[in-house]
Amino acid sequence: METDCTKETLPAGTRLLHIGPHKTGTTAIQGALFAAKERLPECGVAFPAHSRHPIKAALAACTRPAMMGDTVPTDRHWARLLEQVRATGAKTSVISSEFFADAPDDGTITRIVEQLGGERVHVLVTLRPLARIMPSQWQQYVQNGLRMGYEDWLEHMLRKPPYEKPNPSFWQRHRHDRLVERWARIAGPERVTVVVVDDRDRGGLMRTFETLLGLPVNFLHPAADTANRSLTLPETEMLRNLNVEFRGNGLPEELYSRLVRNGAVLHMKNSCSPTPRDVKIPTPRWAARAAGEIGAEMAERIGTLGVRVIGDPALLSAVPELPLPAGPEPRISPEAAARALYGALAAAASASLGATPARTVHQTSSKELVRVLGHRFLKRLGRR
Repeated sequence: METDCTKETLPAGTRLLHIGPHKTGTTAIQGALFAAKERLPECGVAFPAHSRHPIKAALAACTRPAMMGDTVPTDRHWARLLEQVRATGAKTSVISSEFFADAPDDGTITRIVEQLGGERVHVLVTLRPLARIMPSQWQQYVQNGLRMGYEDWLEHMLRKPPYEKPNPSFWQRHRHDRLVERWARIAGPERVTVVVVDDRDRGGLMRTFETLLGLPVNFLHPAADTANRSLTLPETEMLRNLNVEFRGNGLPEELYSRLVRNGAVLHMKNSCSPTPRDVKIPTPRWAARAAGEIGAEMAERIGTLGVRVIGDPALLSAVPELPLPAGPEPRISPEAAARALYGALAAAASASLGATPARTVHQTSSKELVRVLGHRFLKRLGRR
């Protein structure tokens, strides 16, 4: 496999489709491009989206459901993004969403490529070592309602065929050789570029995008986005236990979206920055080694596909220095807990949650009470 260090600029008018996958620097790139949106046309480049991440358009294009409790994406979201892409005319344009990696089959990929411009489309895949992706992806699944602990989840993903439970999307996204193969089969290997991200070079991914798009050096800068930080182990365990309670009481999923993910968790991430004392999510050595072996297989296979590779493929099999194992009972800090609680309360207040059940509290079980409050909240939300 040839490693392309020159990173030549793509032809003018290219529609660069960045498909992620998840946890490979996508949010940083999307934030930098969106922050530079007004200056990009000066360089013949356009970012045709009204938000940093056109997630609903990508989910609709890939016929994927929304995150737990979120509004269901429709074809209207995808059609609107296509209109914005067409409006860029002859400019080079960038469309970026890690959810394009969830495209389920060749027919979906073919439709996406054709609707975005056919031969004008160039697919960009950003990759990181699997051992670094796994803890970040697990805590992201927890933010979407997962109740399974990390080590149990690793057992299912790495040791329990067919490796599809509880999250079948994981290997759809992160069996990277198959992901690259699917898109190269449709777009053509000459129109697929794989970028191996080197975490030691913090600005490397930005510089690569600048070169591919023909932008001046240091044109793109990371945008401050604490809301996208990964949760620490105690924060994730707090949320995972909340998920158990939430599911056990049968509350409406819309409540989870508003009060938990976009209330408690979002406010906690925005207002509390982890310190060196906070416990990171530790990956067991057996799982890190298994991830490294899979990464080596994927790098070798990608080398046979005829796609362009930027960076060092050997990094995909790297096993990073693992954090020390956490104690048996990771504890969330009082500040983080308070911030999370406030976030939930603020989200509830914003929707004017104040209904009183028809029966008195002492006549109603706690499980039934929270269910009634949940449904009344949704009814009020609908009226508003």
